[in-house]
Amino acid sequence: MANQVIILGALLAATGVFVSLSLHKIDEGHVGVYYRGGALLDGTSGPGFHLMFPFLTTFQRVQTTLQTDEVKNVPCGTSGGVMIYFDRVEVVNILDPTKVHDIVKRYTADYDKALIFNKVHHELNQFCSSHSLQEVYIQLFDRIDENLKSALQQDLTSMAPGLLVQAVRVTKPKIPESIRKNYELMEAEKTKLMIVVQKQKVIEKEAETERKKAVIEAEQVAEVTKIQYDRKIMEKEKQRRMSEIEDEASLARGKAQADAEYYLTEKQTEANRLKLTPEYLELERIRSLTKNTKLYFGNNIPNLFLREGPPDPVEVVATQTEAAQT
Repeated sequence: MANQVIILGALLAATGVFVSLSLHKIDEGHVGVYYRGGALLDGTSGPGFHLMFPFLTTFQRVQTTLQTDEVKNVPCGTSGGVMIYFDRVEVVNILDPTKVHDIVKRYTADYDKALIFNKVHHELNQFCSSHSLQEVYIQLFDRIDENLKSALQQDLTSMAPGLLVQAVRVTKPKIPESIRKNYELMEAEKTKLMIVVQKQKVIEKEAETERKKAVIEAEQVAEVTKIQYDRKIMEKEKQRRMSEIEDEASLARGKAQADAEYYLTEKQTEANRLKLTPEYLELERIRSLTKNTKLYFGNNIPNLFLREGPPDPVEVVATQTEAAQT
């Protein structure tokens, strides 16, 4: 009986050890791949607890969430022969869970060493060898991130479908100290130049502002002068128009008066024409004769006209007096 208990306990202990050795956990965001005798098995496992044959089977966790691979201290030689070092290159990538088995089978579970780390070294050296230090360090540095990302993704699309590069961040490379100091001096001079340029722009802007202000003031003065000139012109035009109206009125009055006089004369002439009848002419003749006839009164009238010699002064005076009375 005691032997049976010992055997049962041994079996339970062996079972517990077996289970503990075969039980394993796959974390969320990872896929498990299995090896037996160094050969990759076909199956994979998702997050959770799983069993495997202990001692003969091993497993590895492969991350399928967004991860960042850091490539450090990448040497790079420029086209001018200067050796520089990129202190850190970060490659943000993500692996499709359905492509894990195929990529691990072709590039092992450390696929990022072959597909990302080595590729970063290669692409950076290719870039540096075809550009000068000035271009790598200053002029084209802002393009390195996008160029490296495009080159990595282009190769991964053909070599490892399912592995996507989200972003690439490249730190400023380390350059020889003497060259770095020269660049610092150059940047300082550029800063001074920028300050001078900015001051010039400020002065130009102030001058332009003053010029615009003067132009505006001149335009205002010109506008006021034009308004005053137009007002004077309008006043003169008004006076001229009033003078024309007065002249037209005076001319109209003169014309009306002349027309009235002409009409009166015409009517008088027509009336006189109507009066020129034989009876009226005879009447006027008689009136004319009556007006020119002189009547003489006294006893010596015949003698006055018939006597020879000069007339008597007394008679002449009497005759003139009578004519005046008539």
